[in-house]
Amino acid sequence: MTTTAHTTHVNAAAQPGHAEQITAHVEPGGHAEHSSHAAHSGGAHALHDGHAPHGGAHEGHAEHGGGTHATHSAHTAAHAGHDAGLPGGLRITQDGYTLDLDTTIAEPGRIDFRFRILGPDGSAVTEFDAIHDRELHLIVARRELTGFWHVHPQREADGTWVIQLDLPEAGAYRVFTDVAPRALGRTITLGADLAIAGHYAPQPVPAVARATEVEGYEVSVDGELRTEGDLLTLTVRKNGEPVRDLQPYLAAFGHLVILRAGDLAYVHVHPNGEPGDGITPSGPEVTFHTAVPGPGTYRLFLDFKHNNVVRTAAFTLATTPRQAHEHQH
Repeated sequence: MTTTAHTTHVNAAAQPGHAEQITAHVEPGGHAEHSSHAAHSGGAHALHDGHAPHGGAHEGHAEHGGGTHATHSAHTAAHAGHDAGLPGGLRITQDGYTLDLDTTIAEPGRIDFRFRILGPDGSAVTEFDAIHDRELHLIVARRELTGFWHVHPQREADGTWVIQLDLPEAGAYRVFTDVAPRALGRTITLGADLAIAGHYAPQPVPAVARATEVEGYEVSVDGELRTEGDLLTLTVRKNGEPVRDLQPYLAAFGHLVILRAGDLAYVHVHPNGEPGDGITPSGPEVTFHTAVPGPGTYRLFLDFKHNNVVRTAAFTLATTPRQAHEHQH
């Protein structure tokens, strides 16, 4: 029997101490960037504000869908070449910058989550370049990839980032921050572990599936995950009808975060084209140029906005070997 779970997202980007509820839809049993982003295997960006159920709600990105392959490829190459091509999110320190969590162990439920980005001199960084309308994107995921939150904390004057998170279940979690420190001049993704205390019942990564449903929306994915890169097209329907009026969320018609099962290597990409460019349709298809850091099983989280609610559709895909691709031709 497949159980559908809804994880609650909280977004406190707008006001200190104020959170917007975001929900994400995850099926534990089996479903199913770019400082300018493109395909981050070495740093990544996704934005959510206004999320709703996982399958929840999020708010505004753009970039893809019609035409910035050259830009995305350049970003991908830049990230892949940086730091010997190590995937993003695997390190707590990179290029002299460190993700400093106030606590790494918390109780289940609503928590005041606080952290800093420390610079090479050890002090909290307070100057960042915006990434898709935000100075920082915070992603929290369960180790088994059965829970996902994309939120935007608020930065206090001393460089401390603050947000309320609702993590109802005990378990092992990973925290990712997409930031572009102004002094560094590029985007990096830092990662750290967070444990929620209590009885922990591990679950398997959801089974591979190319379609999922979230709050009455059906979302399917076409294309393959390849280390050399390929196009992924995600199609959104509601009650069987194509959704042609997706709304921009953080300047895009979709945001895609990809996490590898096992080590949680992180990729964050934005779609081809952008809202208002005159050539990118507002659905039902959202296309991403995506390159993953290596073979494996990956969990994909697509944020899209419709009827003023941001929802998250989740899929599990395995990489397609290069040989299989070449034999097809």
